[in-house]
Amino acid sequence: MASAFIAKFEASFMALSSLALFAIMIIVTIDVVMRYVFNQPLEWAYDVISLYLMVSVFFFALSDTLHDHGHVSIDVLIKFMPGWLRHGGETLGYAIATFAFALVTLQAVDRMSESYRLDEMLASAYNWETWPAYLPVVLGTALLTVRSLYRTIGHLWSIFAKGPMVELPPLPDVSE
Repeated sequence: MASAFIAKFEASFMALSSLALFAIMIIVTIDVVMRYVFNQPLEWAYDVISLYLMVSVFFFALSDTLHDHGHVSIDVLIKFMPGWLRHGGETLGYAIATFAFALVTLQAVDRMSESYRLDEMLASAYNWETWPAYLPVVLGTALLTVRSLYRTIGHLWSIFAKGPMVELPPLPDVSE
């Protein structure tokens, strides 16, 4: 139930990530046409893409990727480990990740607040506020922290329970 609740936010964030990626494709296409056909490039395109959209694509997709076990993992010995030991390893890994991403989230909140307070602007042809660029970092890492905390608790509980309380990553496919 908790996982499904978190997954609703992850799906929303993934939709925002997809929307940002689509916006990048549209802006780049328009910029190329304007640049090479009309010799009038979009001067703001690089700033908007690099400052806001790329950050959104990456950070809004983090937690959903973790939910789908899409991040890189080391799985050489997993098939030889009993379930309780796998859950123990996952507990340790997710506990460390939860702590690390909580720190990243707090640092991003601090940096966004400071940027807003100082009214920081990007040094370019246009005065782009920099604090909105931190918002996807804050939201994305906060959701990743929540998903990681959920998995930490679930794997810890699974060590002592009669069955898994949270899903384990799939075993590697070695059929090749």
